[in-house]
Amino acid sequence: MNATDTRPTWNARLTEVRPPHPLRAAAAHYGPVLALYGALKLIGFTVFLYLLHSAGDFREKHPRFGGGARPWDVLATWDGWWYQQVAEHGYDPALVPVPGATGMITIEGNSAAFFPLYPALMRLVSEATGLGSYGAGLLVSVVASFAAALGIYTVAEQFGGRRAGLAAAGLWAVWPGSGVEWAVYSDSLYVALAAWACHAMLSRNWLTAGLLTFLAGLNRPTAGALIAALGVAVALALHRHRREEGVVRPLLALAMAPLGLFGYLAWVGHRMGDYGGYFKLQDGAWAHTFDYGEQTLDVLTSVPVGRFDYLFAYPFADVVGVGTVLLAFTMLGLLFRHRPPAPLVVYTALTLALILGSQQIFANVSRYLLPAFPLFLPLALALRRLSPLMMCWPLGIAAVASGSYAGYVLFELGVP
Repeated sequence: MNATDTRPTWNARLTEVRPPHPLRAAAAHYGPVLALYGALKLIGFTVFLYLLHSAGDFREKHPRFGGGARPWDVLATWDGWWYQQVAEHGYDPALVPVPGATGMITIEGNSAAFFPLYPALMRLVSEATGLGSYGAGLLVSVVASFAAALGIYTVAEQFGGRRAGLAAAGLWAVWPGSGVEWAVYSDSLYVALAAWACHAMLSRNWLTAGLLTFLAGLNRPTAGALIAALGVAVALALHRHRREEGVVRPLLALAMAPLGLFGYLAWVGHRMGDYGGYFKLQDGAWAHTFDYGEQTLDVLTSVPVGRFDYLFAYPFADVVGVGTVLLAFTMLGLLFRHRPPAPLVVYTALTLALILGSQQIFANVSRYLLPAFPLFLPLALALRRLSPLMMCWPLGIAAVASGSYAGYVLFELGVP
């Protein structure tokens, strides 16, 4: 080597600092999030199955309504039965009157009430893996629950740093209603789409936000809150950053976002011969309609004084539901205090309004409120003061308890 040779020697090359491989970097960053969520969820899930086995009440119930031969059969009951019907047989939208019915339920239940994305993924996974609709649905939900945990972590990390993100992912595992995250239900998939859509909005990745919101609209009707949040995000971006970003991508995202939700509602209405058919089905077959909060107020004023004479009363589950609603309002006030980005405020507030403004079986309100994940943020910001090890203490206790309040109470003492 001559004096002018500037190439590093062999020893120097050995000591060069190489950037970590992208997969290793991702594993180091996101691995603890997945481990924390998985551990907490596994604790709650195990307690849930233990309570099912020890109580044994599921053996005496109808296999469609919280029953089965084995404890884990319960995970595919109630709405899970309908999702399996869609995955196996598809749709035949119709408004079929119940003969001689004069009460609230005047129309026969129809699978068109259940949005198509989740059962479509069930069928795809079933055909790809050979699993039945039960196994495929459970696999989709479990994988989606981890994706949701990462999405919630990412939003919270932007808002309050890594420890806040870890705490938020942990809270997703133990929040009231979380018993459906590992069941044949569409909730984990919807929350995964919503969380990553919110992250894309905050990062101004417009086409990603539009696509994820479009997919969310094919999964749950409450995607209307996500569409509105994207509208606010686009409006603010065009006002503040128009010259930097242009207008094409934000407007294209906004045009794409509602197509899933309104496209499915239009298709169902067309097949039924009534473009309001989806809402008539929900009202006539499930007594689920928007009543501007009348039933919610009735429950909130009845349960504290020990009255259970309101519509669809499930006393124990309704006590948990009332506690969840009060917790939601508490967290909403604290969330406003932290001044989060406007899209998160709009998404959270409208999700609460859509759920609490509806007449429904109040026992499942904790499940319906799961998508309002920004409510985790104030508590996550408080928990970030703890070390990761100390953070596991309160979350671990909550995980044990969640087997009851978020699982058993939901599936066996109420209607999820």
